Parts: sequence; structure tokens; C-alpha cells
Amino acid sequence: MTTAPPADAPPSGIRRPDRDTRGLFAAMWGVIGVVAVIVIWELYKFLGPAEGVVIWAVEGEAGSGVIILPRTHDRAMPHVWDMVARLFEPTSGGDTPALWVTVAQAALVTLGIAAVGWLIGVIVGALLGLAMQRWRLVEWGLLPWVVVSQIVPLIAFAPVVNAIGNQIDRGGTPWPQWLSVAVIASYLAFFPVAIGVLRGLDAPDRIHIDLMHTYAAGYWPTLLRLRLPAAVPYLLPALRLAAANAVLGAVVAEVSIGMRGGIGRMLIQLAGQASSDPAAPWGPTFGAIVLGLIAAGSVALLGLWLKNYRRGEATA
Repeated sequence: MTTAPPADAPPSGIRRPDRDTRGLFAAMWGVIGVVAVIVIWELYKFLGPAEGVVIWAVEGEAGSGVIILPRTHDRAMPHVWDMVARLFEPTSGGDTPALWVTVAQAALVTLGIAAVGWLIGVIVGALLGLAMQRWRLVEWGLLPWVVVSQIVPLIAFAPVVNAIGNQIDRGGTPWPQWLSVAVIASYLAFFPVAIGVLRGLDAPDRIHIDLMHTYAAGYWPTLLRLRLPAAVPYLLPALRLAAANAVLGAVVAEVSIGMRGGIGRMLIQLAGQASSDPAAPWGPTFGAIVLGLIAAGSVALLGLWLKNYRRGEATA
């Protein structure tokens, strides 16, 4: 007696790629994407107009033009190899460390603050998602506000949080400036976690929930033994996205409130020197990109521990 193959089995003769092969293909496409960006950058620099393309409201009137395509001269758009070479030159001339060393030091400061913001965002988002899944009335009343919260511009929200932190500090309770940055970073991090927890805890099929009921399992045993394992394919992408958002929030917050030591402040400082050193601001820019990849990749290591629960993992 023969048994029918599973419904999701590949057709006969076709081998489904394993996880390692899929990871190799993903890395390959990532490299191709980076190379494509470099090629497009250099191609536009070679073919584009040096002063860009400007639309004038009044022909010949100074200050009334709108640039719709960027300039391509070296001060506005340096070559990629010039950006890379600048990383190995002194940050500010003389005996100062190489730019990449200064960027790495600033990135570590921002990474630590972003990690605190990510942790706060995960705790708040998990509690909100758990409450919304547990009580539908809470979901109906809270979910729209969770979504609307992401519409508030971060650059306007950051000074408000910093002002509240300063008032708390003046009131006698220590509130360092980096904590304001962490709170602002958590503002971006909590949203994907809340939505991921809500969707993940609702993922089990009704038949499995009914089976737990036949075992006389209450809410907490069902949560721990059924809902949480079923939520893993939704939680891991949400946690990775929250990590990248926390880095973004930390960088923007450092720029908005002027906190020194982080990569956001360094980006503003070097951007002010762009007219004389156009390749320098790209150092902290590359650092911020690498920082986001490191943050998301660090969270992705959780997937190695939870690999048995990752079937049908959702995309972030």
C-alpha cells in the first residue's frame, strides 16, 4: 500500500533547495545589488550633467530653480573609489586616526544605544501585541493608534522626548542624554514587534486551538505550547526589522538633539565640510549602513536556535 505525497511536496524529479542553498542565493543577490548600485552611480556620474537638471520658475531668475536631477561634479558626487580611499586617510588631518577607525568608534556608541532602544521596543511591542491578541476590544481600540503613531515625524518627536528627559534630570532623577536617544529609537522598534506578535499569536489553525481545549488547557498553556511556537515565523522578521529601525531611530535622534559621540553627530559634522572634502561624509554613511546590517544580522542569529519553528517564515 502506497501513501500519497504531502500536499506541499515538490513535483517528482524536482529537488527543493535546502536552507543553505537559499541562503547562498540570497547572499549572491545581495552582492549583485551592491554592484548594481555602484555601476548605476558611476554611469550616471559619467553621463549626467555636471550641474544637474534644473527647472526654473522664472527663466534666469536666481534662486527660483528646482533641481530634479543631482549634480555630477566631484564636489557633489565623488567617485566610489574616492569614498573608499578616504576611509583610510586621517579623519581631520595630522595625527588623527583613520576615518574608518573614527567611524567604527562612533558606530559602537550608536550600536549600544540602539540595542537599548531595541530592547525597550521589543518589551513594549510584545506587551501590546499580547494584549491585542488576548482581548479583541483592546485590538479594535489600540491597533489604529499603533499604526497612526508611525506617522509622527521622528525629527519632530525627538526634541520633545529630549525636553522631557531634561526636565526629569533637572527634577533630581538622573536622565542621561543617551537614554532619550534610546527611547526615540524604541519608538520605531516597537511597531513591527507589536504587529508581528499579533499576527503570530493568531497564526495557529482553529483545529489546533480546539485540540488544546479538549485537553482542558487554559490560556497560558495554550500560549506557551501552541501560540508562541507558531508565532516564531512572524516574530523573527519583526525582530530583525525592529533592530534596523532602532539603528535608524538612534541615528536620527542623535542628529535631532545633537548628542555627541555617535555616528549621527559625526555625519552632520563631516557634512559641513563636504564642500572641501566631499568624500568624507560618505564614511559615516557607510558606517550607518553597516550598523543596520549588523543589528539585523545579530537578531537573525536567533533563527539558528529556533530553526525547528521557522517553517513558512513570513518576510519582513
